[in-house]
Amino acid sequence: MNVGLVGVTGYSGSVLFELLRRHPNVDHVNLYGHANKVAQSLNEILPQLRSQADILPYDPADIMKNNQLVFFATSAGVTTESAKPFIEADFPVIDLAGDYRLKSQKTYEKWYNKPAPAVEYLQKSFYGLTDFVSSKGQTYVCNPGCYATATLLALAPLLQNKIIDPTSIVVDAKSGTSGAGKKPNDMTHFTKTNENLQLYKVNQHQHIPEIVQQLKLWDKDVPYIQFTTTLLPLTRGIMASCYAKAKPDITEDDVRDAFVRTYSDDTFVNATEGVFPTLKQVVGTNFCDIGYQLNPVTHQIVIVSVIDNLLKGAAGQAIQNFNQMFDFAPDAGLDLTPVLP
Repeated sequence: MNVGLVGVTGYSGSVLFELLRRHPNVDHVNLYGHANKVAQSLNEILPQLRSQADILPYDPADIMKNNQLVFFATSAGVTTESAKPFIEADFPVIDLAGDYRLKSQKTYEKWYNKPAPAVEYLQKSFYGLTDFVSSKGQTYVCNPGCYATATLLALAPLLQNKIIDPTSIVVDAKSGTSGAGKKPNDMTHFTKTNENLQLYKVNQHQHIPEIVQQLKLWDKDVPYIQFTTTLLPLTRGIMASCYAKAKPDITEDDVRDAFVRTYSDDTFVNATEGVFPTLKQVVGTNFCDIGYQLNPVTHQIVIVSVIDNLLKGAAGQAIQNFNQMFDFAPDAGLDLTPVLP
């Protein structure tokens, strides 16, 4: 089959292009730019991809004529307008941006500082957290954010099994600089990131409402979370350290059983009691590795979740949604190995 990709020049878009080129069920990837008026050579923009493909001008009619699905790997705000023709035509879309993840227009505008999509379009969107829901039969799939993916996978077993006090959730999340996108800024300048740690968007990160929205679906009594983000002096990877107070009668067996029930058959999530993961074991893969432990003294549960923010947190999960939509093998195109050493 043929697929379209809008936004190949960003970090997530270029990684997604590489995954699609090696996907066994994809015959051809057509590239489109949402801003360019004439075709551009991808090799001139990103020679490291070693592709002779052209980035074609954005034309919804052409995209729908020559593809069976389109991916958007664009900045926040682009698909609010650009995706309308596809939604109206019920044409399959996987959107890696945050435009349609939130169901509330007011919430989106508060956290993203941009106009929200119309309500009738938001109602047609589907939040594609692939480890808990299937995108099969959906047409407009919103790929979860990177911080959201790592955090939700860590907390899901506890909330779904009503193991923790829903008011006690604290998340200390850290990301490599590629999570900030390709556009340079003062914070990601080498002299600022090298041998340094920087907190940013404390209690203001745009993935917070997305996380809370999903947590409330698992436990309606979750009122909020304490969420802190730190920029790491490395390129790829997210580590989300999550803390929550266990309910009084909860034992180590209860915690273990919750994680085993949730992830024992999951292709891409590995959860281990008392063994905490490192970033390097997942960078370059679509895996999420989780370590968890109940502290018998404080009765706090600590859960550490690690992912590659450009794969499981973006392009890799987009491929998972693609595989679900078209009933391909769960790991099709995702047979990846860690980048070592």
